[in-house]
Amino acid sequence: MTIGILAIQGDFEAHARALEKLGVKYIFVRTPEDLQNVDALILPGGESTTHMKLLAETGLDEAIQKIAANGGAFFGTCAGAILLAREVKSPEQKSLGLLDITVVRNAYGRQLSSDVLTLPTRLREAPLEMVFIRAPLIEQTGANVEVLAEREGKPILVRQGKVMASTFHPELTNDTIVHEQFVKLASSGSRTAKK
Repeated sequence: MTIGILAIQGDFEAHARALEKLGVKYIFVRTPEDLQNVDALILPGGESTTHMKLLAETGLDEAIQKIAANGGAFFGTCAGAILLAREVKSPEQKSLGLLDITVVRNAYGRQLSSDVLTLPTRLREAPLEMVFIRAPLIEQTGANVEVLAEREGKPILVRQGKVMASTFHPELTNDTIVHEQFVKLASSGSRTAKK
């Protein structure tokens, strides 16, 4: 199994370090051709409008949709969660629509602040250190979206099928539990395993 890491903007190298700790093969994705042999894709933080513009200009947006149609797995952190969302508000923005959530980019005071917190999750009994950097707000989740962690009553880690998203940056801590969960999700019925 190979996991792609979108490497057009943001701290994609931090995700690579997390995967290295887990011994997982990865490649940096910058072109549609880079996606041809990946089973899963991580969409890192950064600036979501810049990401979306570059995805459209390079044709990566269409290539990502093909991976989704073929059962690929996705994990978005912070801006990556915005890219995966079905709906983006405040201001509105085009997205990939792969996860049934509504995300508020800039909630005019409701946007979560930049903090490092230790909060419970449904991934394990011990709490998890979470790094928030101008985090978006998941305002609404669809019926099939599982909420794995919350902050102040709002989802901050969610999963729907083979798509995960977090409003925080698990790649910026030494704890690999979130990446471990994504690797498990990606490896269940991976595209290359089926070949």
